[in-house]
Amino acid sequence: MSDMTESILNAAEQRIRSAGFNGFSFREIAADVGVKSASVHYHFPTKGTLSACVARRYRQRFIASVEAEIENGCPVIEAWKQGFRRALLTDEKMCLCGVLGATINDLPDEVMAEARQFFEDSLKILGNRGLSQTRAMQVMATLEGAMLLANVLALPSAFDEATASLT
Repeated sequence: MSDMTESILNAAEQRIRSAGFNGFSFREIAADVGVKSASVHYHFPTKGTLSACVARRYRQRFIASVEAEIENGCPVIEAWKQGFRRALLTDEKMCLCGVLGATINDLPDEVMAEARQFFEDSLKILGNRGLSQTRAMQVMATLEGAMLLANVLALPSAFDEATASLT
């Protein structure tokens, strides 16, 4: 991946995580990266293509980091909590696929598919790690909800309080 492509993806991810799919334009991404809007279009012909690539990269990166925690001996649910907590506290942002999922019916098909894939993969991985489907759904709902609550209240500690009973 070229440096320019990476820069565009990074800028788009920050914009999506802050304002959602409808909260950014190619013009804003171009300004963030320091190029003309045509350069963004050259790399990503449509906003849907760009957003789907961002969501796919986010999903792969997020799941890889959680899996690495588990492989290093962290209990499964704790690893997922830490992944969401890092996204909230380190990045100071919402889960990208959670943001997209909140407006799933307003997304282009390719973006909808990538957002859905994050949740399907997460549930499958949690299941493969020994959680029942019901418990996996409870864990994901709690983590996404806790992240939303912490952001809305501008109170990062709300995440820890809301997820304290997850074990």
